[in-house]
Amino acid sequence: MSFISLTGFTIKDNFVFYYNNIMEEQILDVTQIEPRLKHKTIFDLFDNIQGGESFIINNDHDPKPLYYQLNAEKPEQFTWQYLENGPETWKVRIGKPAEQAPEKSIGEIVAGNYRTAQVFKSFGIDFCCGGKKRPSEVCAQKGLDLDELMQSLAVVEGQTQDRHNDFSNWDLGFLCDYVVNTHHRYVAENTQFIYELAHKVARVHGPGHPELVEIARIYSELVPDLQKHFALEEAELFPYIKRLSEKAKAGEKVETGKLDLKAIIEKVEGDHDEAGNALRNIRDLSSNYSLPEGACASYTILFKKLEEFEDDLHQHVHIENNIIIPKALATEQRLASNK
Repeated sequence: MSFISLTGFTIKDNFVFYYNNIMEEQILDVTQIEPRLKHKTIFDLFDNIQGGESFIINNDHDPKPLYYQLNAEKPEQFTWQYLENGPETWKVRIGKPAEQAPEKSIGEIVAGNYRTAQVFKSFGIDFCCGGKKRPSEVCAQKGLDLDELMQSLAVVEGQTQDRHNDFSNWDLGFLCDYVVNTHHRYVAENTQFIYELAHKVARVHGPGHPELVEIARIYSELVPDLQKHFALEEAELFPYIKRLSEKAKAGEKVETGKLDLKAIIEKVEGDHDEAGNALRNIRDLSSNYSLPEGACASYTILFKKLEEFEDDLHQHVHIENNIIIPKALATEQRLASNK
C-alpha cells in the first residue's frame, strides 16, 4: 500500500485524505472513491482509529445507508454527527466513544477513600462483606438510584482525606497490629456486656417483642465464632503477613510451605460473610435498630451498642477484605516471583 505525503493531505491507494490541522482529524472525500470500495474504505479507517478519535467524510448525498450498516455491524461502538446536511454536500463526523475505565468495586472505592463508607452505609449498601460487588450491580439488585449514589460519592471524593485514617497507605504489618489492637480489642471489651444486656432485654421484653429473643440467640452464636476467627488471625494469618511485609522491605525471598495463604484467606473471608449475615439479620429484626415507644434504658442501650458493634465490624472487615488481604496476596506473589 503506497503513501504520498503532501501538505494538508495524503493520497493512499488513490483515495484522498485531507487533514484538519485544528482537530488533528482525517477528512475522507468519499466522492473520489470507487462506489464498490466506499464502505470498505470507511470501515477500514474506522477500525484503525482509537477510542476518543474520529474522522470526517465528505459526500455528495446523505450517507444514511452507511449509518445503517455501521449500526448493524458495530452497534453502540460508533458516534455519528452531521456537520453539514446538504443539499449539495454532506459532512459527517464518525468516531469511537472514549474507552471508559472499568467500574471499581465497592471495596476498591472505600479502600481509596474511607469516607465513602458512610455514603454506602446511608444507602444501605454493605461495603465490607459486599466489597467485591460493583455499585451498578448492587443498585440494580436493591432498586437504588445509581446516579444519586455516584453523585453522593463524588461529593465525598472531592473532600480532603484525613491521612491519619488513610488505611490503604499504611504499612501492611502495622495494619495487622491495628486490627488486633483496635477491632479485636473492641470486641473483647464489649462482647460480655452486650451479651448480658441482650439476654436481659429478651427476658423482660421478649413476650411483647419476640424478635428480641431471636436477636439474643443470633448474638450468642456469633460471639464464639468471632473468638475462633480472631484466634486464627492472631496465631497464623497476621504473623505470616507481617513476615511477608518485613521480607518485602528487606528484599528477601518468601518462605515456602509455611502457610497456604489462599486457603486461610478463603476461610477468613467466609467467616466475615457469616458475621456480616448475622448482624444483617439483627438489623432486619430490629427494623434498623428502631426503638418502640417507651423503650427502657436497657432496651435503648442494647440497640445503640449493637449498632456500634456492627459499625466496628464493618470497618474491621473492610480493612481486612479490601486492603490487607489484596496487599498480602500481591506481596507473596511478588516475593515468590523473585526466587
